[in-house]
Amino acid sequence: MKATLNVLSVLTGGLGIALSPLASADFLSDSKANLSMRNFYFNNDNRDGAAAPSKTEEWGQAFILNYQSGFTEGTVGFGLDAVGMLGVTLDSGAGRHVGSSMIPNDDGKAADSWWSRLGLTGKVKMSKTELRYGTLIPKLPILVANDGRVLPQTFEGVQITSSELNSLTLTGGRIEHAIGRGSSDQTGLAVTGGTRESNQFDFAGGDWKVTKDLTAQYYYAGLDNYYTQHFLGLIHTLAISDNQSLKTDLRYFKTDSSGANSSGTSGYRVSGYTKNGDGEIDNRTWSAALIYTLGGHAITAGYQSVSDGSNFTQLSQGSLVDKGAGGASLYLYTDRLIQTFTRAGERTAFGQYAYDFAALGVPGLKGSVMYLSGGNIKTTSGTNQKEWERDISLDYVLQSGALKGVGFGWRNGKSNSEASRNVDQNRIFVSYSIPLL
Repeated sequence: MKATLNVLSVLTGGLGIALSPLASADFLSDSKANLSMRNFYFNNDNRDGAAAPSKTEEWGQAFILNYQSGFTEGTVGFGLDAVGMLGVTLDSGAGRHVGSSMIPNDDGKAADSWWSRLGLTGKVKMSKTELRYGTLIPKLPILVANDGRVLPQTFEGVQITSSELNSLTLTGGRIEHAIGRGSSDQTGLAVTGGTRESNQFDFAGGDWKVTKDLTAQYYYAGLDNYYTQHFLGLIHTLAISDNQSLKTDLRYFKTDSSGANSSGTSGYRVSGYTKNGDGEIDNRTWSAALIYTLGGHAITAGYQSVSDGSNFTQLSQGSLVDKGAGGASLYLYTDRLIQTFTRAGERTAFGQYAYDFAALGVPGLKGSVMYLSGGNIKTTSGTNQKEWERDISLDYVLQSGALKGVGFGWRNGKSNSEASRNVDQNRIFVSYSIPLL
């Protein structure tokens, strides 16, 4: 409780300082604030391989206080966002924490009390262009913040978004630091296998709504001394009838080595198989997915191909000394509970069936099952390896009563792989958000 009060007082004091010279009706009247809570149980049971860790099993509670101001009046508007995060350890242990990136480490064990962080973001808006500086939670094809444990991953940097041109949204910026989902501390940036930090991730790109049904995307990203990446995307939705549609989603990534990674400098190498065994990044990954929707039914079928120069690569701080820095998300359909199906040479076919039970008169209840099968994998220990994964997802949000808005979720995954350990995984969570403003 003391930690919560400290976070709240810092937020209140910081906002008070910011508001005093800038206070205006729009700044205050357009402000929003909410308190989100998430109770999260995580169980990752390794079915084979080395004895330690054989199982990661932890339980935690998150409190996230999120404030978003409006903008001051005038041609140029100023604002301030703030987020205070508090994670509380409810259950863990030395034998069940090994390999975890959910709760911070404390001498090889999970922190036995709480951890917290505070993020401030200044923002400036002119017309339809907005600049944000400070804490960022990006959701872009070239960088997706991970939210798969108690607290979300955050980044520090600057981002500008502009919608001045009709049907075109442009985005660019620079990220310099990350804070992992199981940590209170900043780290630099890296890739899987990289033990040396970079503090410069530049990105730029845009989404062009060619028609109301067709969107084209292009993004560039560059992580200094590691890689450069180009992304092309095409999304089309064909409306067949009022409750029936067919969505086509095409994605292509071209990733090449840069700087120290190109020269094979120690600490900047990517892990896993590389064509010349030198840790150099060289990858082309493309995927195609079709999503057919009819009423409450949604059927997805797709295919993904990863070239054999190296594994698919994006930001990942899991190889740095701070183990709480681990955890990354990818803009790929194959980024699942356990596997990502992004190993060198891998070819993956996947399918999913999802159902929204509102169609049967049960609003708030949704479920899905997904199966993925990958082959032709190249690793440092062999070629033509295979793996598969089956995931089940079930969510329910209470629609009425005193507990209206409380959400319950269950995720179950099972993976068998010749390239890694066989795993069974369960995640159970309860979430609730209270509007404050």
